[in-house]
Amino acid sequence: MALSRAVFVESMDAASTRTVERAENLRRGDRVVLVVEWTGAEARRGTVVSSPIPESLQFQRASSDELEVSVDGGRSWGQLGNLRVGRRLAAPEEVTHIRLRTFGSSSGRLTYSAIVR
Repeated sequence: MALSRAVFVESMDAASTRTVERAENLRRGDRVVLVVEWTGAEARRGTVVSSPIPESLQFQRASSDELEVSVDGGRSWGQLGNLRVGRRLAAPEEVTHIRLRTFGSSSGRLTYSAIVR
């Protein structure tokens, strides 16, 4: 399977028009959109596509409700609203990894947004 990743910076102008441009330099507080694309997954058995969240980023949200997240380095997985850190629910900025199970397709894309720490 081949994976590719791209990072885009999201911005709003004075007229509240949202733009997304390929990132060249990132600054603290930048809102970014990350795209992970894959090809060559074996569709019959399904494939799991996973990606760590860089430590310099705070995860915000994902493009798919089917996306699973981990808040413990990839040891356990689930939906963000169900995972706990100690006795409290995990917050988006505590996500360390994301993954998506794919079935019936030999290629795909997942996107998520984050804020530069």
